[in-house]
Amino acid sequence: MRQFLVGLLLMAALPVGAAPLPTDESLADRVMGKADAPVTVIEFASLTCQHCAEFQRDVLPDFKKDYIDTGKAKLVYRDYPLDSLALAAAMIARCAPKERYFGFLDVFYRSQTSWAQSANPRTELERIARLGGLSKADFDACLDNQALVKGIQSNAEQGRAAFNVDATPTVVVDGKKYTGPMTALGLGEAIDKIIAAKR
Repeated sequence: MRQFLVGLLLMAALPVGAAPLPTDESLADRVMGKADAPVTVIEFASLTCQHCAEFQRDVLPDFKKDYIDTGKAKLVYRDYPLDSLALAAAMIARCAPKERYFGFLDVFYRSQTSWAQSANPRTELERIARLGGLSKADFDACLDNQALVKGIQSNAEQGRAAFNVDATPTVVVDGKKYTGPMTALGLGEAIDKIIAAKR
């Protein structure tokens, strides 16, 4: 398992110990896909949410292959932490180099039961952060960054105000909100309709 996590986090060939991003860069949107994709999908998710982990595992791979990689859609990931542990994990992912962001999310979701239910979750989070190239000093500084805390909370509040987000995962496809379980097929059908209407 450790070898698998290392592989996911270190896919980008970056030096271990790379400096954490400045707070404003850490809070910038993380986007998967082409900037000019015709459809924008926003996912509001919490890293301790089991249904979000299921979306990551069961929906995202096929959606990525069929829609993101083909340029039909882009995915914007927005943190909507439901508890302090999800907030801490979100901070770590955002302190990492941008190239590793989605790798961190994948690791957090795949190992969710290990760190989220640990008797000492901070130790588990630090272990994942170290595997991803953050030093202990970087890890501590990241979790002490109150501007980052406030920024993530503010972004979540904006999602609540703009789209009435009150659960995770919530998916917004070109402004239309979808809640509850969603399949890759259902998401794809929604995108296909939007693309057809734009022609």
